[in-house]
Amino acid sequence: MESQKNYKNFWNEKAATSVSAFIAVDGSTNEETARLTGQYSARQVTVALDLQPTDRVLELGCGVGRIGRGIAPLVAHWHGTDISSNMIGVARERLGDHANVGFTELSRSSLQPLADASFDKAYCVAVFIHMDKEDFFLYLEEMARVLKPGGLIYFDVWNMASAVGWRRYALEIDQYRAADHSKRKDVARNQFSSPEEVRIFLDRAGFDLTLLLAESPWVQAIAVRRGSNADVAALRRQAEVATTRIAYSPLWTELFAGILDVVVGTSTPQQMWQALSDDSRGEEVPMFREWYLGMWKGNEAGWGPPPR
Repeated sequence: MESQKNYKNFWNEKAATSVSAFIAVDGSTNEETARLTGQYSARQVTVALDLQPTDRVLELGCGVGRIGRGIAPLVAHWHGTDISSNMIGVARERLGDHANVGFTELSRSSLQPLADASFDKAYCVAVFIHMDKEDFFLYLEEMARVLKPGGLIYFDVWNMASAVGWRRYALEIDQYRAADHSKRKDVARNQFSSPEEVRIFLDRAGFDLTLLLAESPWVQAIAVRRGSNADVAALRRQAEVATTRIAYSPLWTELFAGILDVVVGTSTPQQMWQALSDDSRGEEVPMFREWYLGMWKGNEAGWGPPPR
């Protein structure tokens, strides 16, 4: 299939309808799930980038505007980019009540026609995980180009160095044990990185690392664009103070591991549902519950009727 070779075709097919677009972005099957996961990610981005009302902010891979909807009210201008025109169509509708937003449809691993040094901050959440490594790096170079010297970037990638991250990676590996290797692997398949790889990519792309978090299934990075008199040491101290509000929490990792247990058959869907019954444990519980319920509905044939 052509979609397996081409990012644009792949994501346009995934986003053929608004419902399928939400599912393709993060597994959200409804607006409520997207709202909860979007709020969680938007908080991470807001703290990581120390967003200010005067900032011009770029999102690479904006999808349906899941995160942008929470960021746009906080800044002077939010700009969403995506390879998929269908995704941008949904995002444009969802952010239609904001006058300070813009969109650019991408055609390749480049941020053309965006101008050099035209943004103060940039972020990319759960997008580099769907790219070949060459494209991951090319986009980092492009983000460096469109950021002002001293501008901040935040992004995350799947973390193969994490025990739970490796378990997730193993699911990808298993898909290819008996695959037809004469055919191109799915171009947007989940891909995994290590903390050291992220360090190298940032350095080579023109950034100074200010924070690297790798205790969860995600590597999260904050970095500053070189070329200014920015006090990198001060930025590092500021980011370290805010670590707990940026990092994927231990509870997030625990709940994600629980879902992996269900997927591989070491736990039952009902046991996981019970683990998602106590909202007092943290904001992650209702978020995961909504997400997991959608997952259950998609697996009803094997799991049985969903709990509600």
